[in-house]
Amino acid sequence: QVQLVESGGGLVQAGGSLRLSCTASGRSASSYVMGWFRQAPGKEREFVSRITWWDGSTYYADAVKGRFTISRDNAKNTVYLQMNSLKPEDTAVYYCAADLAIATTEGAYKFWGQGTQVTVSS
Repeated sequence: QVQLVESGGGLVQAGGSLRLSCTASGRSASSYVMGWFRQAPGKEREFVSRITWWDGSTYYADAVKGRFTISRDNAKNTVYLQMNSLKPEDTAVYYCAADLAIATTEGAYKFWGQGTQVTVSS
């Protein structure tokens, strides 16, 4: 079992920045791939980014590439999502997820956090 706790959401104006955090705990948490997903009202949950604990390789959805940066702090078992140049369409609940497989699909991730709201005003 892996437990995930997100933090850092909030309200920001368009063009602003936020940093989300996801702290993992549990057995072999550092063996997992960590992903960020988001779900806007009335829409399906979508992939945002992912990172591997062991070598830090990253991958981004086209919608956030160049604006968002995912990183990790192995000592703190924490993954971050730095979000810059935020747009109103980035408004969503952001979820942290973990799994052993390197994937970008929601169904591939077994463990999920509770989500944190990000609202970008125009």
